[in-house]
Amino acid sequence: MRAIVQTSVGGPEVLTLANRPDPVPNKGEVLVRVHAAGINPVDVAVRSGAYPLLGEPPFTVGWDISGVVEKVGPDTNGFAAGDEVFGMPRFPKEAAAYAELVAAPADELVLKPKGIDHAHAGALPLAGLTAWQALVGAGQIKPGQRVLVQAAAGGVGHLAVQIAKAFGAYVVATASPSKLGFVRDLGADEVVDYTKTRFSDVVSGIDVVLEPIGGENAEQAVKVLKDNGTLVSLLGISDKAKAEAKVRGIRHEHISVVPDREGLRELAKLIDAGKLAVHVARTFPLGQAGEAQAFLATKPTGKIALQM
Repeated sequence: MRAIVQTSVGGPEVLTLANRPDPVPNKGEVLVRVHAAGINPVDVAVRSGAYPLLGEPPFTVGWDISGVVEKVGPDTNGFAAGDEVFGMPRFPKEAAAYAELVAAPADELVLKPKGIDHAHAGALPLAGLTAWQALVGAGQIKPGQRVLVQAAAGGVGHLAVQIAKAFGAYVVATASPSKLGFVRDLGADEVVDYTKTRFSDVVSGIDVVLEPIGGENAEQAVKVLKDNGTLVSLLGISDKAKAEAKVRGIRHEHISVVPDREGLRELAKLIDAGKLAVHVARTFPLGQAGEAQAFLATKPTGKIALQM
């Protein structure tokens, strides 16, 4: 098979296309012929060495996949050859998703929604599960609550807006000027241009905040929350933010996404119901993985994916 391999950490140029032995599915695994692999910021952080999640190279980055089951390993139930599946296998261990074939635990995959293609399904798992686990799991959002989603036009953010709306929340979202219309079209009830207005000056009475940035931004997020509200952060927050949260009874939840079969099924249900759409800004062929990661640095709207 062809796969993207790196033998050193560094810039996008370290991602090289190579021939590798086909993986063999072990007990409880399936071999997936990958049609598309989503690209996420964590891929870039691992590639660059900023986040040494996989240790020293050589390795293949990537976790999001959508494709077709080619072979079922021993003692594996639930799938058959020819099934279209998607998921985020093995995270945070190596899944080697930037490849034509991936051996993945069957219990970390689900059937792909029929209404979307592989590029959109492959772009969904990591960002979608992050949004789901943040809002539904940690945030425990309820109908009628006021939810603030920051960076709402990004990979996680654009899905979080839609998930919150599907649960009946009133959504306030932050975005840059060129993306405000996109975020409104997702269903956001209020949008804030963060380049012109500090959101904490115009937003208040929030029940749940999805905070992906950290630092001083988290301190502002605490200010907009109601007493006893919930701050869900994807990065660490400052001691100052923690102290104010504690004084006001604000619950702080820091999450890191994990494989979640039931979460994937719920995301698929939302897609089938027309309540969730994955926006793919651009796709790249497998051999242009470096160019794709460089494009991610431009902060595109929604997601990007590799197509095999």
